[in-house]
Amino acid sequence: MLTADILRAALPAARPTDIARFATQLAEACAEWVIDTPLRQAAFLAQIAHESGQFRVLAENLNYSAEALLRVFPRHFDAGQAATYARQPQRIGSRVYANRMGNGDEASGDGWRYRGRGLIQVTGKANYAACGTALGLDLIAQPDLLEQPGPAAHSAGWFWHRNSLNRPADARDIETITRRINGGLTGLDDRKACYARACAALEVSHEPA
Repeated sequence: MLTADILRAALPAARPTDIARFATQLAEACAEWVIDTPLRQAAFLAQIAHESGQFRVLAENLNYSAEALLRVFPRHFDAGQAATYARQPQRIGSRVYANRMGNGDEASGDGWRYRGRGLIQVTGKANYAACGTALGLDLIAQPDLLEQPGPAAHSAGWFWHRNSLNRPADARDIETITRRINGGLTGLDDRKACYARACAALEVSHEPA
């Protein structure tokens, strides 16, 4: 079972108040979603540590400069559009997430309303709806519930279960887990460092058998 002591060792940059807020919720989420071995819990902690900045970020930050928009979202912006949208997070989210993941068009504002939230960022109206059904919450009407400790932790457990991440966790396959969460390998080095710490905290080897 996850404890506050394990969280402190695995997430050394986490604030004590956040450890206190999340310890019980994460233990409950792991029990509910069968994240029930040291290897599974270590992989889970590694990913939420990276995705949430060790509990500090529960909603996606879309406050990009023009240069960053061109680098991160090259399919959505040319130089002129990037200059127009720069440092306007609501407009940026509405544009880059429009017409996908169940969201409406840019004018609907769904992209911003259903931007990434939680410890593993749930993104898109369709995913908010599915997660809300699983958790018994109306996340369509109240998407910011995912910024609260309980829903943030349980939505991460739901995402983990929905994407069948216990199997690669059992195999210590951090790259596969990262691809399913991120769509690529962004932040892989940090995720691996977090994994090594979490394995040490849970007294299990992070090296492949």
